[in-house]
Amino acid sequence: MSNTEINSIAKHNQNSLGKSKSIKEILVGTLKGNMRQYTMILALLIIWGFFTIVTNGIFISSRNLSNLFLQCASTAIAACGMVLVMVAGHIDLSVGSFVGLTGAIAAQLMVAGGMGTIETIAITIAIGLLLGLFQGLWVAYGKVPAFIVTLAGLLAFRGGVIAITGGNSIAPMNDSFKAIGQGYLPQINPNLPFNDTSALVGVAFIICYLIFEVRKRKSRIKYGFEVLPMSLQIIKMTGFSLLIALVIGIMSSYMGIPYAILLLIAIIVIFTVIAEKSTFGRHVYAIGGNKEAARLSGININRVNLGIFVLMGLLSTIAGIVYAARLNTATGSAGTNMELDAIASAVIGGTSTLGGAGTIAGCIIGALVMGSLDNGMSLMNTDVAAQYIVKGLILLLAVWFDIKFSKRS
Repeated sequence: MSNTEINSIAKHNQNSLGKSKSIKEILVGTLKGNMRQYTMILALLIIWGFFTIVTNGIFISSRNLSNLFLQCASTAIAACGMVLVMVAGHIDLSVGSFVGLTGAIAAQLMVAGGMGTIETIAITIAIGLLLGLFQGLWVAYGKVPAFIVTLAGLLAFRGGVIAITGGNSIAPMNDSFKAIGQGYLPQINPNLPFNDTSALVGVAFIICYLIFEVRKRKSRIKYGFEVLPMSLQIIKMTGFSLLIALVIGIMSSYMGIPYAILLLIAIIVIFTVIAEKSTFGRHVYAIGGNKEAARLSGININRVNLGIFVLMGLLSTIAGIVYAARLNTATGSAGTNMELDAIASAVIGGTSTLGGAGTIAGCIIGALVMGSLDNGMSLMNTDVAAQYIVKGLILLLAVWFDIKFSKRS
């Protein structure tokens, strides 16, 4: 399409918007278009409010929330990969065993092999990529359903974890390796009552967010797409800036931003770009939306599916490293049921079980919902059986909501 045609379309859209769209209509349209995200954010706030009341404020304390974010890191990292898998219409049941296996490999290389942190991470990631490639080849070119391939992976990888650990714990890790899962940004001035480095990073995040929103608005106006009125745009930017400041403030008032959270943020940014801005990401959504149409449009479905599982292998390995580093040990039960938490995080965050829809940012909200339920119920000393029942019901409601929402759309 030429620049002249684009400008013509933009002028037409701007004129039609000015004539037919009121502020109320734009606001309602925005709310409908982001219904899942806003609903989950509201649900998260309700969960936090409930646990704050029943735990007499312990849940909302800086220490507990900081630990909550850290505990959610591994699940959130794995969930980012699960979003791509589910958007393409697949499922990955091997994530928990994959996380346990790669964590055990890292521990064995470091403890028994005497390797340093960098060598351990490099070898573990290489092995994780090969395992992801192995599963992807079966799905993409072997034409075996991902459900079966990853179910086999769940069993085989769990066997690998047991074989490596021998039923024992492998520990301790190097201090530099432990810092990945336990370390925090150091303070510039240790005499301050808060982590000043984390506060500065928070300011940088807010600035980057505001720049992103301004550039996004200008781009949408340039091409004639619908935008919020300036007053609502300012309210939105102010609200999200305050939210970022609140989260960073919570962590800064305790020990600061954990390195694992910085790693998670980097993964969110990178995979959001991959999902929404790259050709590969557009192909993933196209395959999930209509596989036959994607094939007829010239998309190499086999290659895209292979790439999805290689990336899933990469993120599962990173999650395994963070998990092992946080616990400072590797055990035969590490990562058990994490695949369920990753799937639940993706679905609760808006990823459709039917494929073709989902966002990386949404799965982070889902991971926080699942993590908050675990954390809050543990503080209440809730029976483990009841915890599983509650989490199961939450997942069931999320899938029901997804199906109802999809039908209305």
